[in-house]
Amino acid sequence: MKEILYVLSFAFIIIVIGNTVIVAQTDMKPPVAKKVPKVTKIHGYEVTDNYAWLRDRNEKKDPEILEYLKAENAYTDSFMDPHKDLVDNLYKEMLGRIKQDDTSVPYKKGDYWYFSKTEEGKQYPVYLRSKSKDLKNPEVLLDQNEMAKGFEYFSIGEFDVSDDGNILAFSTDTTGYRQYTLQFKDLRTGKILPDKIERVTSAAWSNDGKFIFYVQEHPETKRSDKLFRHAVGNGRSELIFEEKDPLFRIGVTKTRDNQMIMLAAYAKTSREYRYIPADNPEAEWKVVLPREEGHEYSADHYGGEFYITTNKDAENFRVVRAPVADPSEKNWKEFIPHNPAVKIEGLDFFKDYAVVSELENGLEYLRVMDLKTRRAPVRIETPESVYTMSLGYNPEFDTPVIRYNYSSMITPVSTYEYDFRTRKSKLIKQQEIPSGYDKTKYETQRVWAVARDGVKVPISLVMKKGTKLDGKAPMLLYAYGSYGVSMTPNFSVPRLSLVDRGMIYAIAHIRGGSELGERWRQEGRMFKKLNTFYDFIDSAKWLIENKYTSADRLVIQGGSAGGMLMGGVVNMAPELFKAAIIQVPFVDVLNTMLDETLPLTTEEWIEWGNPNEKEAYDYMAKYSPYDNIKAQDYPNMLIEISLNDSQVPYWEGAKFAAKVREMKTDDNIVLLKTNMGAGHGGASGRYDRLKEIAFEYAYALSQVGIDK
Repeated sequence: MKEILYVLSFAFIIIVIGNTVIVAQTDMKPPVAKKVPKVTKIHGYEVTDNYAWLRDRNEKKDPEILEYLKAENAYTDSFMDPHKDLVDNLYKEMLGRIKQDDTSVPYKKGDYWYFSKTEEGKQYPVYLRSKSKDLKNPEVLLDQNEMAKGFEYFSIGEFDVSDDGNILAFSTDTTGYRQYTLQFKDLRTGKILPDKIERVTSAAWSNDGKFIFYVQEHPETKRSDKLFRHAVGNGRSELIFEEKDPLFRIGVTKTRDNQMIMLAAYAKTSREYRYIPADNPEAEWKVVLPREEGHEYSADHYGGEFYITTNKDAENFRVVRAPVADPSEKNWKEFIPHNPAVKIEGLDFFKDYAVVSELENGLEYLRVMDLKTRRAPVRIETPESVYTMSLGYNPEFDTPVIRYNYSSMITPVSTYEYDFRTRKSKLIKQQEIPSGYDKTKYETQRVWAVARDGVKVPISLVMKKGTKLDGKAPMLLYAYGSYGVSMTPNFSVPRLSLVDRGMIYAIAHIRGGSELGERWRQEGRMFKKLNTFYDFIDSAKWLIENKYTSADRLVIQGGSAGGMLMGGVVNMAPELFKAAIIQVPFVDVLNTMLDETLPLTTEEWIEWGNPNEKEAYDYMAKYSPYDNIKAQDYPNMLIEISLNDSQVPYWEGAKFAAKVREMKTDDNIVLLKTNMGAGHGGASGRYDRLKEIAFEYAYALSQVGIDK
């Protein structure tokens, strides 16, 4: 007899009308996961994990585990059933704000203008191209709706046309596991070529269109470790390079000037570039600068030289130029000197111009350099004090204009065209909101919370204009805080449904991101990782003390590494939060980082630490959310996981939910919701994704007493 996996209890009222029996469910108890102790002995410790049985790496999962996850979904649905109208209303609202029939801003590459179209009722875009900028007589390259038929999930990754415009290289994922298959379409005949290559993570064409270089990931660890040269059409692939160091992964690309194909090998604190001429695909690969621990650099080609963005003697990076024949440090010439106040985030070359993506005091800038006339560099103007901007997709090297994207928490996503010669920007497309939008009804601001060590942490906020700061306003506070990723104050259509109902939306730009430069990142990783959790807790306290909200009105949200943040802070300061939305959370930190066969583990040892070393284990044990669950009160929680998640396995959130339920000392509700047919990013279809957001926001609103 099988051991009982879980207990699911119901309370029923049985009503008999005539010969019909109606069973009305009035109460539903949460599933109770069985406990199967697994003991790990390490560094002199014995650690018992009662829920390790929830882990299954097989493609076909253990039926008992699937039944347990389905029972959890049924419990979540039961709990949210009284809020079904709110979910539906939110979805309709959000849908009404989206232009369902839309066309993207076209970009030019070679002789064609490429663009995509969405149509009402269809989940996915259609990819097209035209020989004229007015997009007349377009040809369909890929119809993702047709391709997705029969699949619950469907994503397109690589989309790259050869320089002669003849062959499209594209990759697809049909599970959400982010394992992409590369294929080729002959655009002259419309035929799909027989070449089919699994597990491709990046690709770059040779200039003659005969070869494509692609990087393939390891089938088990998902580390991108092999570079191949593939002769398109005959199915032959030749291994060119294999990255042996488990801390590194590789990626291939081509420089915008079409002169070089670059292979980047990158770890969390070190990088190395190799190159060949793009018109000589069978050339011998050479190293730009050999890897050194702590040396992060990137290399681009322009005007016969390498331009190297480096952190050597430059915490926030500087740029040097060096001859291709010998780019070693002795030949470096300063191009952009280090400025401690400004982090160089990126450098893009166009004919006669360079565009520098900069970060200063938590704000993004684009600085344009005229390399021909040597006019003084100029930053593109930004009309608001809190915003986000970034260079758009600009594949053409010889162009008089470039595209960039701009938005704020109250300004819809806007695409501008910037004229290099006149230095003027022109709005060419702004996100339309069919149901109407008046930005004057909202306000956005940035405030600075003071952390326990005196460091000031920026927080971006958006709210309805006139919101009273008396502590009664509900708030959704979001954060991430890892990998140097900056959470920018961008525009979100779904978010308006929260703000219109009186909720303040806030993003805490905590340490571990790069919002305030490279030091901000370094102060929130490895043996300083606790700063990330403390910054979030102290930001919440500051917001409560300054009457933006109160603890019983504060809902928090984070996903992936941000889900780790959520798991950590509900352990450390549960009294501060009414509820937490914890998405695809990296919460089982020690167990995951001890298993080097899992995707991403080895290369992340220099982000979190390698717990095989006692010093790292002891530090990570201070915050690992799963290991710090204890007998105490916890806020309400909605924990969301995906069965096909390759970044954070589904069992991490499932184990966390089970253990919190076991240990907590209150009557608060812990919900576990599993997407049974998607991966780390949730649903792939735009309507399905919107329904997921409506569900999450309905949960957040209902937690603070808003149900309409």
